Amino acid sequence: MKKQITFILLLLLVGVFGINSVKAQALVADPETRIHELGIKLRTRGGSSSGSFIGAVRVGNLVYLSGQGPLIENGKYIIGKVGKDLNFEEAKNAARLTGISMLEALKANVGNLNNVKRIVKVLGMVNAVPEFDEHSQVINGFSDLMVEVFGENGKHARSAIGLGSLPRNIPVEVEMIVEMKD
Repeated sequence: MKKQITFILLLLLVGVFGINSVKAQALVADPETRIHELGIKLRTRGGSSSGSFIGAVRVGNLVYLSGQGPLIENGKYIIGKVGKDLNFEEAKNAARLTGISMLEALKANVGNLNNVKRIVKVLGMVNAVPEFDEHSQVINGFSDLMVEVFGENGKHARSAIGLGSLPRNIPVEVEMIVEMKD
């Protein structure tokens, strides 16, 4: 029954509002389904903590997530400075991988991603050479993924900055604030 309702909503969005089918699917599909459709496999992980801080703090309906980096399948991080060790496309891909790491951290802390109401605020940090000036375009790799997964509710306020270094020499780090459903 749920799939029939989703299909009907998809047809309405495409036919009545002229929205293309990919965007319409992102609007009606739940995040857990979208992740599967995108071929993303989230690793199971516990809530991360280190020393004096924890991976996420919930205050009311808001979840504040600590910074995440581009963790790859073997459990290691992509490393390197953008403009020296990584080119623009590699950096943008690292931002997308950081988005996957963030989704893993979020899921570990809230359980089901269908309980997310919207992505509220993102801070993206890029470890780059001083001459590099496309920080916001690099962080689009992260932001685009949030929209692919959460549809319109994945659009967020954002800051993107360049830094001279990041922990472990990772090229990208992102922190995020998420609003949860009641």
